[in-house]
Amino acid sequence: MWMEDKLKIKISIADRVYPLTINPRQEEGLRKAAKKIEAMIKQFEQSYAVRDKQDVLAMCALQFAAQTEQKDIDKSEEMQEAEDKLRSLNELLQKHMAS
Repeated sequence: MWMEDKLKIKISIADRVYPLTINPRQEEGLRKAAKKIEAMIKQFEQSYAVRDKQDVLAMCALQFAAQTEQKDIDKSEEMQEAEDKLRSLNELLQKHMAS
């Protein structure tokens, strides 16, 4: 098995450059994520007059983590609703077939 070719890129976040070696298929996602982080940094700096990059990055991390957790919660609730509906449908079919 051949190792997939690696790509060397540089990502800039909060005025720092991070050299990364990645799989080429990861590049678009990383660049989009970096842009979102940069936009969020600007938003926090403007809205809350936060100048300390560490505080801004911590707020960004919290917001992204909260979004991820909320998506998981929402998916879990949707799955529970779907299971309940399927269970009800199954009960209806069982009753109909028993008749």
